[in-house]
Amino acid sequence: MGSDTEAERAQKEKEKEKERKKVAALAPIAKPLAGKKLGKRTLKLVRRAAEQKCLKRGVKEVVKSIRRGHKGLCVIAGNISPIDVITHVPILCEENDISYIYVPSKEDLANAGATKRPTCCVLVLTKPTKGELGPEEQEKLKADYDQVVTEVSELTSTLF
Repeated sequence: MGSDTEAERAQKEKEKEKERKKVAALAPIAKPLAGKKLGKRTLKLVRRAAEQKCLKRGVKEVVKSIRRGHKGLCVIAGNISPIDVITHVPILCEENDISYIYVPSKEDLANAGATKRPTCCVLVLTKPTKGELGPEEQEKLKADYDQVVTEVSELTSTLF
């Protein structure tokens, strides 16, 4: 029975070490950075958007969508190296009045976005580019989206 608690303790220690590494690998421009609660909520929104095909993955696709005038929430990974890959994305978002938030890990962002490959950034759209959503799915996605965007705008207003 004592070994179980030791194993659990070792597992918790590994998780804490993982979190420290994530924070240490963050880029200096990763602001506003989502906290634990907002990060989970944001990744949940990304997961739901991926299921509904309302998600653009990768820098190239996100930039193209923003330039075409699509609106949404831009979620950027904070541990990108080299950082030059994503430095223009927040500026584009600000110019087009699109909310953006950084999450600590590109791997977590990729898992939420239903891809195996680590992803730099995703754009969560309110409606799919092709086809239509059922009213129930649209309502759920919109509710989650509105909640996350409200929290992101509150976080952003405290920073700037």
